[in-house]
Amino acid sequence: MSTTTDMTIRPCTITELAEMYGVSLKTFRVWLQPHQQRIGKRQGRYYNTLQVRTIFERLGHPEGWEE
Repeated sequence: MSTTTDMTIRPCTITELAEMYGVSLKTFRVWLQPHQQRIGKRQGRYYNTLQVRTIFERLGHPEGWEE
């Protein structure tokens, strides 16, 4: 039985992303800080798919990620 989750890159809130990585919101914000210029500013509450892809490239894919 596989323990991976079938995930697709989609717009996500910062809270959703923190949950994917299994860390607190505060920790996730600290992780994003050095990459903020490359990621860009959120439009509303969501990071768009390109921004989420950039986050995955910078921080690595969340545990259980399968492309």
